[in-house]
Amino acid sequence: MSTVAVALTPVCAVSAVPLEGGVAALVSGEAVAVFRTHSGEVFALSNVDPFSGASVLSRGIVGSRGDAPVVSSPMYKQAFDLRTGACLDDETVSVPSYDVSVVDGVVHVGSVRPVGEVT
Repeated sequence: MSTVAVALTPVCAVSAVPLEGGVAALVSGEAVAVFRTHSGEVFALSNVDPFSGASVLSRGIVGSRGDAPVVSSPMYKQAFDLRTGACLDDETVSVPSYDVSVVDGVVHVGSVRPVGEVT
């Protein structure tokens, strides 16, 4: 059995991410949005709204649709599943999702996950 080391980038204190909100960060040259749900779960997606091209998803509305935690873009209101990056309003569209972990109160963002992979 072999293991692959994954580089994690420390982004901010988890307390800096508001409940039901997001913050933007630059991780390895990519605009990333880090979100925290009402229950305290932390997720990371690309910050770029694929419909407008604007780097704004971190300013979206965090909530849920059914059992899926989502962020709704502040531009045109499409909802993206925080677990996978899939757009719930257009199945042909998704945004990259990232590995994320909280270690000693600090949010760390890793590499992009394969499309559709759930954390």
